[in-house]
Amino acid sequence: MNKEVDALDLDAYLARIDYSGERSPTAEILRALHRAHATHIPFENLDIMLGKSIRLDLASLQTKLVRNRRGGYCFEQNALFAAALEQLGFVVTRMAARVRFGTNEVRPRTHMALKVEADGKSWLADVGFGGWGLLEPIALVDGEVSQQGAWSFRLRREDEQWILSCPQCPISADQYSFTLEPQLPVDYEPPNHFCSTWPQSSFVQFVTAQLPSENVRSILRGRELSTANASGNRIEKIESDAALLRVLRERFDLHFPDGTRFRSPNDQER
Repeated sequence: MNKEVDALDLDAYLARIDYSGERSPTAEILRALHRAHATHIPFENLDIMLGKSIRLDLASLQTKLVRNRRGGYCFEQNALFAAALEQLGFVVTRMAARVRFGTNEVRPRTHMALKVEADGKSWLADVGFGGWGLLEPIALVDGEVSQQGAWSFRLRREDEQWILSCPQCPISADQYSFTLEPQLPVDYEPPNHFCSTWPQSSFVQFVTAQLPSENVRSILRGRELSTANASGNRIEKIESDAALLRVLRERFDLHFPDGTRFRSPNDQER
């Protein structure tokens, strides 16, 4: 275990995700930890909207996501989760993925995902894809299907690429593609900078907060709040800055002082 991973305050992290179970590196524990993290730490880009840099060192991640009870996007979420898993004795490989979401064009590798070994199998773990992401890890097997609450996920091979899909996602069944090539923490610094600063990045363009649960997925994007369940998708308009702060607090447990404004070229101040 490297010194940075060993520095993680594991007890504080487990309290943050409301997990009090066993700590053995088994598939059952991996599933429980994954579900706890995915349903307690929201996917969000609010620091970018506040003009702050996104730092990926473990000390910064602990301060933001654990102590300050904030969320983050994939590089933050999966880096924290990987460190916790490694401290618990899991073997983790960090990977890079290309988001698909409604297009077959080749996009840059701007998503972080994990391969985790448990019970003699390899698992795709990903707590950082947001509202349409996995609740639990899925076995890294071609054609594997995993039913997770009201949602189903499937893995398939395309030559050297693996594809994760979710048929219920209204944007696109195919979520992202990835290879098993290991990545180092430094490999995520360029895409993190790209995602958080490039003017055309969706993380720069729109406020977002997303959180899945067993049967409901809440997705805030700009001034629209989508609530998806097995029956369909309901969209609510958010009419004011005060209403936006209330939604963040009540639906995502994200607390900001009254009067906080998030800058966004596609979300005009009101």
